[in-house]
Amino acid sequence: MSFLHDLRVALRSLARTKGLAVTVVLTLALGIGANAAIFSLVRGVLLRPLVNRDEDRLIYIQQSAPGISPGEVPFSVPEIQDLRASVKTLSSFGEFSTVGFTMIGLGEPREVRAGVVDGSYFDVVGLHPVLGRLIGPPDDGPKAAGVVVLTYRFWTTTYKSDPSVIGKTVRLGSGFGDRSATIIGVLEPSIPYPADTELIANIVTSPHHLSATMQNGRVHRMTELFGHLAPGATLDQARAELRTAYGAMIKDHPEDYSPQAHFQIDAKLLREQITSGARTVLLVLLAASGLVFIIACSNVANLILARTVRREGELAIRAALGAGAGALRRTLLAESLILCVAGATLGVISARPLLAVLSRYASRFSVRALDLTVDSSMLWVGALLAVIAAVLLAYVPHLPTANASQTPGLTSGGVRITGSTSRRLRVFAITQIAASFMLLAGASMLLKTLLSIQAAQTGLDTRHVLAINVPAMSHGKTPEQVVDFYKESIRRIEALPGVNKTAFGIVVPWRDAGSFGPGFQFSGDGHVRAPGEEDPRAQFRTISPGFFAALGVPIIAGRDFNQLDGQSKDPVVIVSQTLAQRMFPNQDPLNRHIYWTDPVMKFVPISTAPHRIIGVTADIDDEHVVPGSTITVYNPFEEGPVFGGRLFIHTSADPYSLVTPVTRIIRDMSAEQPVERAATLEDIRAEVLTPDRLNTVVFGVFAAVALAIALVGVAGVLAFSVSARTREFGIRLALGSQPRHLLTGVVVEGAVMAAAGVVAGAVSGYALARLAGSYFQDMRMPSAAPVVASALVLLAAAVVASALPAARAARINVIEALRSE
Repeated sequence: MSFLHDLRVALRSLARTKGLAVTVVLTLALGIGANAAIFSLVRGVLLRPLVNRDEDRLIYIQQSAPGISPGEVPFSVPEIQDLRASVKTLSSFGEFSTVGFTMIGLGEPREVRAGVVDGSYFDVVGLHPVLGRLIGPPDDGPKAAGVVVLTYRFWTTTYKSDPSVIGKTVRLGSGFGDRSATIIGVLEPSIPYPADTELIANIVTSPHHLSATMQNGRVHRMTELFGHLAPGATLDQARAELRTAYGAMIKDHPEDYSPQAHFQIDAKLLREQITSGARTVLLVLLAASGLVFIIACSNVANLILARTVRREGELAIRAALGAGAGALRRTLLAESLILCVAGATLGVISARPLLAVLSRYASRFSVRALDLTVDSSMLWVGALLAVIAAVLLAYVPHLPTANASQTPGLTSGGVRITGSTSRRLRVFAITQIAASFMLLAGASMLLKTLLSIQAAQTGLDTRHVLAINVPAMSHGKTPEQVVDFYKESIRRIEALPGVNKTAFGIVVPWRDAGSFGPGFQFSGDGHVRAPGEEDPRAQFRTISPGFFAALGVPIIAGRDFNQLDGQSKDPVVIVSQTLAQRMFPNQDPLNRHIYWTDPVMKFVPISTAPHRIIGVTADIDDEHVVPGSTITVYNPFEEGPVFGGRLFIHTSADPYSLVTPVTRIIRDMSAEQPVERAATLEDIRAEVLTPDRLNTVVFGVFAAVALAIALVGVAGVLAFSVSARTREFGIRLALGSQPRHLLTGVVVEGAVMAAAGVVAGAVSGYALARLAGSYFQDMRMPSAAPVVASALVLLAAAVVASALPAARAARINVIEALRSE
């Protein structure tokens, strides 16, 4: 009952200071709302269980070769067969290959990204159908009928959850041939891993998977591998057994495992693997929201502390009348609880729309963020933060004693700031500045990185080049007829008004990055490897004549392809400038020869005969948005192979105005031909940069909010200081001090607090970055420029924030100041 009485008294007290109460509630709502939303996001993406059955026993097996590729390396069929025979801690394995198909027979012809799986895959990963059935052991083998399972998102978005798609037959085409398949089911909503696919098919739908090259080529790696832990086995035991079996494989087949590549194997729980791409950015976001909460609490603590100083008379009277420290502290706790509960309630309400915005942002890093819903965790987080803030605020102020002679509030009606209170006010203000500085430095680093990426010169005419996916359709056609189809398409498109040049390629810059892995080993005339060295690697590209002109890339030496290249007995290539310089230093590369030496060439239709260099072109880095030197070999598309299928149209008109007439031309030639994903190279690059841009915007907003709160806090501390020192300033003016000296003194006081906050923030940020770097390998220290810029912005903003209370000090009326006591 006593505390309920305290709550009623607290409500009446706060009602007399509505402005302060509203400010405190809004500030806390901002800090608590941001933290509640981000915690819900982190919980939903990183901690929420998967829908997969037995997810705690489901593992993802990784192969890597850091010496040649920074990412993961898929497995080959012989490697998987060896692991199946040797590893007993895994009861079953599931195989998944990512394949691009053209799908005909179910609405518009379209490109689809598909997973090709074996019959045990769905049982291993523990997924179920929502309609029909999934692929199982009866669907394995070269004589099985082709079957397809639609992913839930593809079914609901493209086919509007139409159940009649079950049982329909489609034709799936790839660069290796076409197969018919029947749609047998729809997969339950689940995380699409290792690729975001529209459908999943059995192995027989991909002719290449049944070929001898795929079945027997140990270096022909294109399959991801999943495993299910056997009863009683642990992840560590499985990892150790996998490494033992893998070591035996390398020992038995040394020619297939380059020492320079440093082949390795590892295993992770699938949930850990799925969330790894989002973990760093979400935890950094959580840390940023924590800093905002610290800033908000520090700001509110200053407001509460200032209010308590103004209430010293009231509290001193209560103490003198017998109120103990516990009773006074309960009064402050009651007020803090009311403010914090109100702030938390408003924060949780505002967190719902904020979570929706953050989910769309986080979906760039993890598809798990797409289907997040608000759950009870947000309420618990809000309540916990409210209690923490309330206790903190209740114990910030210093309580008066019952001894009237020691209590300024009983002897004077003015505002007095003790040394202890002044120090607390400044500590809270410095804390806000320090936290703001860390956020501002991080946001500045992201902004600097984004600006440098956007300013990087690509060497391509990105604004005037339209790229369109027109995948190769080999059904009923010879390779020559496929090439003729593209030649005729190019001829008709170039007849359109405003089209300058049209060409064929197999990779859209940046959007198709990684399609050919780390490249293929090659050699050339006179090239001698050093002892222990391997042949260099080059990217392989098939293009048509006019490709470089269409992209606005100059040919530095020699000539472009013509219609006869690829048909003569003298095979020819064009190479990038870097390749020519490294393979033939200080020599003329024209008419020299290069040839492929990569062992994987035994399994792909690329000629390993010597090819004569007829041209050297400027480097085109179609893999990285920040271009670097590239080693690339360009093959004429008359020789092939023709994979993918992309048309590049250089125009002086609006590129997007060509989409409709180009689509009409191609569909007139073949009604079954997909024509998709038309975009300028400029927009494609911007799309690839979207995650960097979103990071910059999100952390910039956090930094801006933190800076605004911190500056209000500095201004509030100085304003309160000026109010408390009115008599001192009046005496100084009466003794001849100039107003500008008072103004300068207050501004310097604000600058000193800001400088102390910057130093504290720099030290704390460095320590946190070093600590985070030990857990996250991709964590980077900011460079000097954004740190210095952030410090200057903070110092300048603090000086500006100090100007108002400083001007107030300079305008103090001497007579009124001396009368104030």
